[in-house]
Amino acid sequence: MKPPSRRIPPAKSNRHLLLLLIKSYRWLFWLSLSTYLFLSSTPSSLLSPHPRRKLPQTPSSPASPSLKIYVYDLPPEFNRAWLSNSRCASHLFAAEVALHEALLGSSALSVDPRDADFFFVPVYVSCDFSASNGFPVLRHARPLLSSAVDLISKSHPYWNRSDGADHIFVASHDFGACFHAMGNVAAAYGIAEAVKNSILLQTFGVVEPHACQEADHVLIPPYIPPEHGGRFLPPEASKRDIFVFFRGKMEVHPKNISGSFYSRKVRTEIWNRYRGNRRFYLRRHRFDGYRSEMARSLFCLCPLGWAPWSPRLVESVALGCVPVIIADGIRLPFPEAVPWPEISLTVAERDVGWLEAVLDGVAGSNLSAIQRRLWDPAVRRALVYHRGGVVDGDATWHVLRELQGKVRRRSWRRRRQFE
Repeated sequence: MKPPSRRIPPAKSNRHLLLLLIKSYRWLFWLSLSTYLFLSSTPSSLLSPHPRRKLPQTPSSPASPSLKIYVYDLPPEFNRAWLSNSRCASHLFAAEVALHEALLGSSALSVDPRDADFFFVPVYVSCDFSASNGFPVLRHARPLLSSAVDLISKSHPYWNRSDGADHIFVASHDFGACFHAMGNVAAAYGIAEAVKNSILLQTFGVVEPHACQEADHVLIPPYIPPEHGGRFLPPEASKRDIFVFFRGKMEVHPKNISGSFYSRKVRTEIWNRYRGNRRFYLRRHRFDGYRSEMARSLFCLCPLGWAPWSPRLVESVALGCVPVIIADGIRLPFPEAVPWPEISLTVAERDVGWLEAVLDGVAGSNLSAIQRRLWDPAVRRALVYHRGGVVDGDATWHVLRELQGKVRRRSWRRRRQFE
């Protein structure tokens, strides 16, 4: 005979089920809480999925036809004459000089214009410095460009056949080829008529539509001399005794100029909130040795000025100081080569009041990981120009790579081949 099955009384059965549910609920509760605490205390740069980055293909890779660029030999008043002032080749807008010289020493240089995919027009528009304040005077930029276009269109057939679509200009000023230092005025002026149909290599870039980036363009880094980061130690091997660094213009009482305030008052807010905080090394006056200060700093503030970008972005990377970008909507150069979310921090302009807390959180969590990525030689090389030639993976190399992607659409010679 089979023994009779043992039946659990209904009350005990219900109590047993209730105990199981309570245990399961506690386990799920603690799992959820632990996950929430982990996520809320982990910097977003660690949480974002970063797929393994592929090495970019070189512009002259055998997998694609070799890019060829013809450089116009313009009269010296368009370029070389300006080099009598040594600042022309070394200031923050000097990418126009560096790119010209690098292309002349590049394997992409085409001696015969009939073989060229693109035509580079070397006009230095940012080298006319004001005697009063030392800033570039830009009122001559549009006439100078118009004169250059007039000259090449009359002496060569290449501009007229494409209406300048396969021609390249550098526009390394605050708002690119709009040639004004203030955003609202620059947008009202718009891109210089002479270069509207051409490819612009410009430092200005924002996420939202803007009149000063309506032309086809490649976003490039601002110029810093390549030797600036050469003699300093990696961030983890150097003494970094400054927690937060900024040296530059900070208006105590910002002025309303044509409806705009400098830095949208962000720099004023930083000064007013943190000037008495000993952890913030803030200075309002120029100092030639500021790079040694950056090399001693953990975090370097990169707030907008009139334009969203500044050379501090590149200098911070070159000197191993974590860039803290405070410029809403900025676009950054070469994102495929430079993993900006992994090597920098972005703080919204409205959140400047939380700056110390944000940086404390990073310093206590993944600062070492950010510093290691920041010091990657490939990352630092991608943001620096080398005059006299192209170095594998440097800024000019990446410009050529970007231009290679425009060949089928913009090169008159290649379009004829594909037709």
